[in-house]
Amino acid sequence: MHHTETKLPASCEKDLLDRFLKAEAMALWSVRAAQARDVPSGVLAFLRQHEEDEAEHLREFESRLGVISHRRERLPRVPSQWYALVIHLYGYETLGLEFAKLLVQVQPTLHAILDDEEVHVGFFEKEVLKLLAEGGTVAEKARESAAAWWRKLPLTVDRYLEGDSLEPYRSDLRRVILDAIQERFESIGLLASHREQ
Repeated sequence: MHHTETKLPASCEKDLLDRFLKAEAMALWSVRAAQARDVPSGVLAFLRQHEEDEAEHLREFESRLGVISHRRERLPRVPSQWYALVIHLYGYETLGLEFAKLLVQVQPTLHAILDDEEVHVGFFEKEVLKLLAEGGTVAEKARESAAAWWRKLPLTVDRYLEGDSLEPYRSDLRRVILDAIQERFESIGLLASHREQ
């Protein structure tokens, strides 16, 4: 996987931290909600550790920004079928990984967060590959879920790239992030390689 070609200045740090805070909060609640679903053996233990990782990241960003993130009263809705839930988790983890790559450009001391994101993506990627290896209806439904998630991704990326300091780099960052995720999804067979963004 290639890293971003756009080199960001230190002035982007606050906006990136702010976006990452929101993303980590969303990931934390999604992982917590996922634990209430029927997931394969071995996944639940990972989700519990994953929740601890996300909570630690959240505290780190809250400390750096001097804010307390919004606490939800209700868990978010996540897909109930594993083939769709794993795509949901994998997709948002890949997006988090791309943002972590940007973040360590401007704040190298946060490299441990990038390492965690790579572990999370790697875990869910293996789970996706297991479903695809099954073939048949499950694999087809996983690909349909990936295509539906992919269609919503550009708007999500646009929201994540809000912030005045990111404005000069926004179109390049958008392209780099979408290209990286598309490349990853295509490389494991979730999206057809001819799919256009």
